[in-house]
Amino acid sequence: MPEERQPSPHGDVDADLATAVRRGVVGVLGIETVAAGPDRVELRLVVDERVHQGYGILHGGVSALLAETAASLGASLAAPPGHFVVGIELNASHLRPMRQGVLTTVATPVRVGRSMQVWEISLTDDGGREICRSRCSLAVVAAPASATDGHPPN
Repeated sequence: MPEERQPSPHGDVDADLATAVRRGVVGVLGIETVAAGPDRVELRLVVDERVHQGYGILHGGVSALLAETAASLGASLAAPPGHFVVGIELNASHLRPMRQGVLTTVATPVRVGRSMQVWEISLTDDGGREICRSRCSLAVVAAPASATDGHPPN
């Protein structure tokens, strides 16, 4: 018998986040959410010419996009009800090039505080070799009283 899903302290924000994550560039690039929780997020992206820079290798900005997306998703799930997160700093060390294959992004929290979170992110290729190591700091912000869906206003 499948395990019954426990209600989130965020109400339906988990479902709302899943929908929001698929919007914009994440959906355009076809980034897949493999797992998402307050302690770990895993994303995958097929690396091909769509995400190459001029020399035919993965664009560093795509690695940064994946890193911040994974950290933001996890931090949002770790934030207390009535709060959202915004990225305030991102560091990315590009360790080796990647031309094709599946890029896996795993984000885990270093610190989850009341006003700030720090996440570490590792991006690896199909062979488990690290392509990029990143760290993302996020501010935890109280949602304005006018926000009824738990997300920041547009």
